[in-house]
Amino acid sequence: MIKLAIYGKGGIGKSTCTANLAAAFAMLGKRVIQIGCDPKADSTINLLGGIPLTPVMNYLREHDDEPDSIEEISKIGFGNILCIETGGPTPGLGCAGRGIINTFSLLEELELFEKINPDVVLYDVLGDVVCGGFAAPIREGYASEVLIVTSGEKMALYAANNINSAVKNFEDRSYARVRGIIMNRRNVEGEEEKIRAFADGAGLEIIADIPRSADIIKYEDMGKTVIEGDPECETARRFTELAKKLLSEDKAND
Repeated sequence: MIKLAIYGKGGIGKSTCTANLAAAFAMLGKRVIQIGCDPKADSTINLLGGIPLTPVMNYLREHDDEPDSIEEISKIGFGNILCIETGGPTPGLGCAGRGIINTFSLLEELELFEKINPDVVLYDVLGDVVCGGFAAPIREGYASEVLIVTSGEKMALYAANNINSAVKNFEDRSYARVRGIIMNRRNVEGEEEKIRAFADGAGLEIIADIPRSADIIKYEDMGKTVIEGDPECETARRFTELAKKLLSEDKAND
């Protein structure tokens, strides 16, 4: 099973990258689960035709009892991808990271992975603050590898460095490792050089190069990924190539 946590600064495009990667895996015939680990709960919206999914934390606030089944807190999206959103506390109250911890505990109780038996699990995680619940995917053994999404913007690279440092802090515990960087271009001056300099300094591979594309905006306005909207466009091909690369590595490691 491939278990990936995709981290990145808020607004950097990590949810776009995660959803398109999930869709690419699904198009390759894989059974996929995508879990949005951001209080905004918008990770899976473009796998669900633009319709937001009720987050787990909202469900728990609105019901007296915990759900009896996965179906009560999930939806099936494009390519039969099982979509889940952790959500967060009532704005201004509580810790956002607690939503991730509570959701993961509930998913274990409901035996999500045993019942679904996925080929790929993707966690879409906010990377501005890598502590507490936001670090759960990398420190609790849920994910085995991390992909960091960044552009060449200063604060995006700053967040990427923090994420990489956080993952390294858990290296001696056999937790997740950083597999590489997704270069999500914003067309800033000297972007590729800045990202490559960071990658080289950190000893990381740029595993994918995603162009800034109007196709992404076009299809997201329709509630779709580019994989669903136009699987033959250049941006979709980049995500498909990444999915194939990760599958090939997983097979080689078996």
